Amino acid sequence: MSSKTSLWKRIINYPKQWEISTRLTLMYAAVITILLGCACVASVVGMYYVIYHQAEMEMTISVEIALDKIQDPNFMTQAAQKPHEATEEVLLPGVVLRVLNEDGKVVYDTDKHFASVELLRDNFVMDKMFWMSDKYQLVRLKHFMIYYHEVPMEFKGRNYTLVFSRVITAERPMFAKVQERIVLGAALGILLVVLIVYLGIKRAFRPLRDFIGTAKSIEVSDLSARLEVPPSHDEMTELATTFNRMLDRIEEGFKVQQRFVSDASHELRTPVTVIKGYADMLSRWGSSDAETLEEGIQAIKTEAEDMQELIEKLLFLARADQNRQIVNKVPLELSELVEDVYKKLKVTDTRHTIELLRNEEGYILGDKVIMKELIRIFLENGIKYTPEGGTITIDSHAMPRYMCLEIADNGIGIAPEDQEKIFQRFYRVDSSRTKAAGQPGGTGLGLSIAQWIADNHDIGISMESELDKGTKFILMIPVIEEEV
Repeated sequence: MSSKTSLWKRIINYPKQWEISTRLTLMYAAVITILLGCACVASVVGMYYVIYHQAEMEMTISVEIALDKIQDPNFMTQAAQKPHEATEEVLLPGVVLRVLNEDGKVVYDTDKHFASVELLRDNFVMDKMFWMSDKYQLVRLKHFMIYYHEVPMEFKGRNYTLVFSRVITAERPMFAKVQERIVLGAALGILLVVLIVYLGIKRAFRPLRDFIGTAKSIEVSDLSARLEVPPSHDEMTELATTFNRMLDRIEEGFKVQQRFVSDASHELRTPVTVIKGYADMLSRWGSSDAETLEEGIQAIKTEAEDMQELIEKLLFLARADQNRQIVNKVPLELSELVEDVYKKLKVTDTRHTIELLRNEEGYILGDKVIMKELIRIFLENGIKYTPEGGTITIDSHAMPRYMCLEIADNGIGIAPEDQEKIFQRFYRVDSSRTKAAGQPGGTGLGLSIAQWIADNHDIGISMESELDKGTKFILMIPVIEEEV
């Protein structure tokens, strides 16, 4: 049973393996075959109906005229003298009339070579055509189909029977030829239409095959290939345009990834090299020189902390890129966050003056942990690029629908050509202009993380900066109703 089911499934699914153009051609061929087949059947049935109906009409007219003429004494007198002339006046061409007396003998016959009445009566057909009138009988002989109808009449006190007959298959040879021509024409028409449809579909799908060839030629190492956009404005044009845009995004993302990996490798290589160098130094002289031992331990500790910070930032951005960084937004009082970050930073940094100017209350919707990280990043950025003894200020005040948080420093500032790039990952401006002596260089990831946090909290960031005068970051944070 299972083998039969499997075979049946394979048979059903086999057409799915064909090309779309082949399946469409077969579908159109099936539809056209059905339509032409129905048209052919309708044509043949229509012709037969016309012939049968014409014969029936001629029979009906002949019967009606005959019954009407019988009531005319002058006509009957004329018919007795000249029966054949009277018959021509009554009967339409093709209709045969026989008159039977009470004994069933033929007393008048318009066609002595026509099949006998007895033969006709013995070959009545029970399954008549659906369009035939119930008052007529259908006779089927070897080579003929005949309409048959009997009408009783009385003339001069004696009973007679009028027998009307009409051959309806004299045109059969012609019909057979017509049917052959119709079938042959339909077959040729189907083949011609299928061929035209197949060539049309092949031509319509040619750009798609070109797309497939181009897509197969694209390698991860070289994403510069693009699909040729057809001149027409149809689905193929839209597909090519969309695919090329997707390739542009993929290529840009691949370049960013390459740059990210290259920069990350470079950033990690430096602390690893320093740690390895100090480890070698300690293995040689550390056990005998206390000063060397202390210097090596402190250097390794510092580099390890820097490398840990870098790795944590890389992991944060990796989770963010994969939409796996959890953001748990809840109502928060911004002044409490600012106060907390300010107090902790004031304790840890004693080389700068950190001032909290205004810290107005206002409720926002955000993740408490990463909102603190956002504020801390901008403060640490100010500390990093402000010489010792400089000032970093925090100013948080309410505005219509927003809390405006301004973090400013009087440090070395950022050149105008670098201001649009500082939020890029691993981007650091020229150290000869923006890095004070003795200040750490950083990883170039902090502001990238800040940008991601801001984007996920609908926070707008703007910046004012001049070289040797300082930098101000302005954060516009949307507010919500006060928490009840």
